[in-house]
Amino acid sequence: MKFRSVRIFFIVVTLLFVWSCANQPLASMLQAPSPAATVAKNLPTVTGVDLRHLPIGDGRISVQPKVGSVWSCRTRFRNKGGAHASGDWIQADGTYNLTAKPTVNGAVHWPSQFTITLQNNIRTITGNRLPKSVTGKFPISPDDDAYAYDRNPNSITAEAYQIKLPAIPQATEEPSCLPLGAIGVLTNGGYFFNALDARGEDAVAHEIQDSCQGHPERGGAYHYHSVTTCLEAQSKEHSALLGYAFDGFGIYGHYDKNGKVLTNTDLDACHGHTHEIEWDGKKQKLYHYHATWEYPYTVGCYRGKPNSVTKIRR
Repeated sequence: MKFRSVRIFFIVVTLLFVWSCANQPLASMLQAPSPAATVAKNLPTVTGVDLRHLPIGDGRISVQPKVGSVWSCRTRFRNKGGAHASGDWIQADGTYNLTAKPTVNGAVHWPSQFTITLQNNIRTITGNRLPKSVTGKFPISPDDDAYAYDRNPNSITAEAYQIKLPAIPQATEEPSCLPLGAIGVLTNGGYFFNALDARGEDAVAHEIQDSCQGHPERGGAYHYHSVTTCLEAQSKEHSALLGYAFDGFGIYGHYDKNGKVLTNTDLDACHGHTHEIEWDGKKQKLYHYHATWEYPYTVGCYRGKPNSVTKIRR
């Protein structure tokens, strides 16, 4: 009797399984699992900094120069824009895993125009704000895995500009705050912004960028919140010049003169320091900014007097 009950039980289970298969579309049974999100590319192997546990910079906005912070001219931020969701790269201990962060798909090439001239102690930078490095495909497509976290609807557009900077910039008596928007330009022609998104949060941690760590804002300006790894190579000596802040001082990569990866503790409140560097083909003792893997990534405040970008009508 007991054996018969067991047989009946297995017959019922088998019939239920067959019935469920008959009522399930074949396409769904054969469908491959959803692909994993495209994660961060172009990241080097870094000694001394764990890219899997970078401190999130949220809340590190100051009203005066402060190491490891952004001295922001804006103190009130709108509660919209940027990424609309976070993933498992944001960790419960207040850090994020840069190596696991999704990136926007695509490898788009642009007709970049970018020149630097030096005359009468003035450095003139002219460009169309399109980078020489590749970008992702924007607006972010609903078919892109990044869309689940950031639905950036902006397109990358060209706009001719010019900025004049002192060839030998001078530090002002007091530093000054950083605006939102462009605070400098890299040598690939792309703008760089400070570390904050429109919400006043850590843009590198939260917003989804492409594999060169850039994306466009609503005015069409493609930009970075950190120094793109598509521009800098690993080094066993001092990093090369990778761009200029709008006060004229240069921004160099992640490495000091001994090839050591720099951190906030190596730099001052504006994210720079002074020593002899290669500047316009000569060795000069000059203040300069550095990139770091940790927030605020590029510039924390202006050490010199900032200049304004002029739009060129053509």
